[in-house]
Amino acid sequence: MENQTALNKLKEAMKQEKERRMYERYQAIYLYLKGKSVKEIAETLDRSDETVNNYIHRYQTGGLSALQMKYSSGAPTRLTKDQQNKLMQTIVDSVPHEVGFTARHNWTLEIIAAFIEREFDRHYSLRGVSKMMHRLGLSYTKPTYTLAAADPAKQHEFSENTFPHLKKDS
Repeated sequence: MENQTALNKLKEAMKQEKERRMYERYQAIYLYLKGKSVKEIAETLDRSDETVNNYIHRYQTGGLSALQMKYSSGAPTRLTKDQQNKLMQTIVDSVPHEVGFTARHNWTLEIIAAFIEREFDRHYSLRGVSKMMHRLGLSYTKPTYTLAAADPAKQHEFSENTFPHLKKDS
């Protein structure tokens, strides 16, 4: 009867859970309580035996609440605080061509990654650069282009009258 109560609690927790990783932990315990071996559970969830054993041990010592994930700070940053400050000042105070890149006006993730590699000998993916920019409080937009041969009167009409109405309707 006690096992059935535990199974029911797990079923309810699994129904309520939106986080995939927590659902997996509940599922591991559910399968364990249903009599599956650690090896079978590990194969089903595509996890190591050690991971499944950790889930089971946590559950046995602290119940469902012990399965909750702890905050992970992630990997340490690859740039020191001084390097991050230098990067931020460079981006804020200059344009790419002033520091040796061919782009005249816009910092892109690619250019920032190349700058980091050149100046600090550290490799970052574009996503990593994007996350760092966010952490540093910087945001970026993709550049927009203006047609050189466009009619200035029509552009003014669009930006003053048409565009504000389009924006309100969305």
